[in-house]
Amino acid sequence: MGHDHEGQRVSRRRLFAGISSLGLGSLLAACGDSGTAAVTTSTGASVTPTATTASDLTSLFSEASTCTLTATTTQGPYYFDADKIRSDIREDREGTRLRVAIKVQDSETCKPLGNAVVEIWHCDAAGLYSGAESQSTGGGGGGGGNPPPGDAPTGGGGDMGDLTPTDDKRYLRGAQVTNADGIVEFTTIWPGWYRGRTIHIHAMVHFSSERVLTTQVMFDEKLNSVVMAKAPYAEHTGRDTFNDNDNIYKEGMLLKVTQEDDGYLGVIVFAADSDKDGA
Repeated sequence: MGHDHEGQRVSRRRLFAGISSLGLGSLLAACGDSGTAAVTTSTGASVTPTATTASDLTSLFSEASTCTLTATTTQGPYYFDADKIRSDIREDREGTRLRVAIKVQDSETCKPLGNAVVEIWHCDAAGLYSGAESQSTGGGGGGGGNPPPGDAPTGGGGDMGDLTPTDDKRYLRGAQVTNADGIVEFTTIWPGWYRGRTIHIHAMVHFSSERVLTTQVMFDEKLNSVVMAKAPYAEHTGRDTFNDNDNIYKEGMLLKVTQEDDGYLGVIVFAADSDKDGA
C-alpha cells in the first residue's frame, strides 16, 4: 500500500464487511496486479498504492515449492483488529530494524495467494504489547509477572478470543494486502521477550472474509543473542524461555534472516488452507 498514507485507520473487519471508507473491493483492486490504481476514500483523500516488495526479494522465495500446511498456533491474548493498513509499524518504538517479507501461497496448489490480508503484531523491546500495555506489564510482558494467559507455550489451535484494547497505542501492529505474487512486506523492529515465551511475531492471514491461518514466526537463537545484547533490549534482563524450551516453537516457523543496512531482513513462506478444507 502507499507509504504516504500509512497509519490511515482502516478496519480490516469493516473492509470485509464492505462498509469501510475504502471498501474491500476497492482496496483489493488497488492492490492487485498493477498496484497503480488510485482509490478515493469517503473523505476525498486519494490513495495510490505502490509495490509492497522489492525485486531483491524474488530470489529469497525461490524455494517456495512445497505445499506443507503452515502450522496453526494460538493467537495469544493480545490480538485485536488494530485498524491499521500500513507497512511501517514501528511508530515510536526503539529497537533493531527488521524488514519482514511474507509470501502467502495456497497449501494445496502452491500458487501465490493474492488479495489476502496479512496482519502481524508483536511486543516491543521491553515485552509490551500496544493496546494492552497494562496487561502485558502485569502479566509477563516485561514486568516480571506470570506468562500471559493463553500465550503460555501450549501449542494450541489459535481459537482464543480477541482482545478489547485498554489503551490507544497501536505500535508494532499492522496489516497489508498481498500482491499478485502473494507477498507483503513490513518494516518493524526485532521483538523483545516476556516470561514463558521465546522471541516471536504473531501473524494472521484472512482470505475471502475468513481467517485461514493463525501462526507465529521465530528467530535463530544466535541472532537473538546478538540483538538482545544491544540497547534497548539489554535493559530487559532475565530471559527464561528460548526456542528449545518453547512448546509452540517449530523449526518451520524460523524466519530466513539476512543482514542488511542498519538491520535485518527476514523472509518466510506461509502455506494457508484458503478453502479451509483441512488440506
